[in-house]
Amino acid sequence: MEPTPHKTSQSVEQQLSRYLIETEAILTQPFDQPFVDNLKRYSQGFWKGLFTWYDHSLIPRTNNDLELFIKGIKRKHCRITGLRQWNRYIQRYGELIVFVENAIQAPNLMARLQAVNYRDYHKEWECWHNRIQEHRKHLRFKKNPQQYLQQLEDRWLSD
Repeated sequence: MEPTPHKTSQSVEQQLSRYLIETEAILTQPFDQPFVDNLKRYSQGFWKGLFTWYDHSLIPRTNNDLELFIKGIKRKHCRITGLRQWNRYIQRYGELIVFVENAIQAPNLMARLQAVNYRDYHKEWECWHNRIQEHRKHLRFKKNPQQYLQQLEDRWLSD
């Protein structure tokens, strides 16, 4: 299903435009002018990307929905690991976290996994492995710098 822009009988853009016009008409006193100017400038600064959202069950409708989704994932991770920070988890799995979250709830998970071509899986695995390689080096160095440097020197000398 392709995401499609959501249409309503009266769009959010039209509602906000009308609100700004009404606000400007009502607040006519000189001391109201800084507020009205600021409100218009602020809303116009976001105008282009403010009014698009999609009717698709996997795309959160608002930034608040997205933040709640991420907070839920973080809460589950913290409950499982007992750790409040999840920086390493995000560095390791990155954008794949949302796929795991959705896959766990999918009723046809096994059928979907079995339908994946091995070459496609291996290609994605290599991309993921290459992406986290730098992170793994940092962790190994942090854990035991002398051992890491010694292994690095040995590898250079053997080449």
